[in-house]
Amino acid sequence: MGKRDQLLQNIIEGLFERKANEVVHIDLDSLDYAPCSNFIICHADSDTQVRALADSVENKVEDNLNIKVSHREGIENAQWVLLDYGDAVVHIFLKEARDYYRLEDLWGDAQITMIKDE
Repeated sequence: MGKRDQLLQNIIEGLFERKANEVVHIDLDSLDYAPCSNFIICHADSDTQVRALADSVENKVEDNLNIKVSHREGIENAQWVLLDYGDAVVHIFLKEARDYYRLEDLWGDAQITMIKDE
């Protein structure tokens, strides 16, 4: 398994450990104008869960891969937290914010895959 796949796997495991809702992977590799190669998007039922999801992802990736998040935004109000790992950007929303911003619709020409908890 390559480094990219390991990163994505650890991100997804970190999200499911804290019961993330509707986890989606958007593969942006084929798009010339994309800011990175992968988006992982999910939502939570409360701002407390948004923070817990972000912490879980950061801990899982750092513990297993020794990779620290390069940029983290939105943790204070916990409506939309962004974790930037360079090749992958994680978006953790409150349900209402996810419905409002609809990131999946903005990247409709990319490959979008719903991820199920195993």
